[in-house]
Amino acid sequence: MKAQALKWIFPAVALGLGVAGFSAVNAVAKGEEEKQVVDTRPVVQVESVQAQDHQVLIQSYGEVMPLEATQLSVQVAGEVVYWHPNFVAGGVVAKGDILLSIEKDNYEAAVLQAEAQLASAQAALIEEQAQADVAADEAKRFPNKKHTDLFLRKPQVMSAKAAVKSAKAALMRAQRDLDNCDVVAPFNGLIVSRDVGLGQFVSTGSVVAKLNNIEQAEIVIPIAGFDSVFLPETISGTKATLFNKGVNGFTREAQIHRDLGTVDTETRMSNLVVRIDDPYALNSDQPKVKFGTYVQVSFLGKTLKQIYRLPQELVNNQTVWLLNDKAELEPRQVQVVREEGEYFLVGAGLNNSDKVVVTLPEYPQRGMSVKVAGADESNTQGASLEKL
Repeated sequence: MKAQALKWIFPAVALGLGVAGFSAVNAVAKGEEEKQVVDTRPVVQVESVQAQDHQVLIQSYGEVMPLEATQLSVQVAGEVVYWHPNFVAGGVVAKGDILLSIEKDNYEAAVLQAEAQLASAQAALIEEQAQADVAADEAKRFPNKKHTDLFLRKPQVMSAKAAVKSAKAALMRAQRDLDNCDVVAPFNGLIVSRDVGLGQFVSTGSVVAKLNNIEQAEIVIPIAGFDSVFLPETISGTKATLFNKGVNGFTREAQIHRDLGTVDTETRMSNLVVRIDDPYALNSDQPKVKFGTYVQVSFLGKTLKQIYRLPQELVNNQTVWLLNDKAELEPRQVQVVREEGEYFLVGAGLNNSDKVVVTLPEYPQRGMSVKVAGADESNTQGASLEKL
């Protein structure tokens, strides 16, 4: 009988213990699940902003052009007997270099002839002056007698002096023609073209070459209307920087020389002239700037007071997303004063230490609760912020 009872008691006890154990395990699991709270708020990054004074950077583009281009011509006629080794297209010559020479024999003879005529005129003047002195002495011995200017030889002396002046002028012309047989470079120049050869006969006024002045270069840059309001008060003398990107890129310093003073009727832009010294680096080790190069020009304009400088991706339709004191997203309308490279300059709509959200959720909404990246659970607004 006892064996029969034990046969039913042991299974019942085992079943009871199993049910009790399952209940205990299930209760512990539910307790742990109740303790774990899932935070579904999007994680964002924020940075605080601080207004600062900012000097506007103005940029434009233009082509490097010579300060002056000259068509060189000869002032005497004759045969070309010499030309400078650098007097070829692409050659660089210094100011005062003799580019070509014309045969001088006739002009040297003309100088000698003019010198002889001058000597003859001076001798005639001396003779007339001596005769005038004799006439003056004779007039003193007969003071009561009337003596005419012709008797005193005044007209003859004046004529002799005029002959001397004429002879001097002829000598100057002859010497000038002789000097002009050597055609010299009027400035440090780049030979663009040469139109004469050795042995060629050239006539007076013939164009023999075209030169570009390489002492200075100019760049005409257009300034749009929205940039013109930021130009400095004094344009002339403002420092500028030239850039040319690429394999052979370079950077050179320059300065704004003048405003052309007109507005283009087609583009409605004004134009400034930038001047660069020694573009071909003859007197320095700076990079060479060739004529015809298209370069970027940048210079500083007016200084804007208390401006916020924000990356463009943070401003959409004049709106910036901020994090308020409740750790919620808040859109804010701002006033974009100017676009500068990858940044917008914001003049109104923000306050110092406002927290700008730099990583927005996919679909941001006003009042959306978010969590700041790096903040602990007790303070969702305690992120480490940096000034923009």
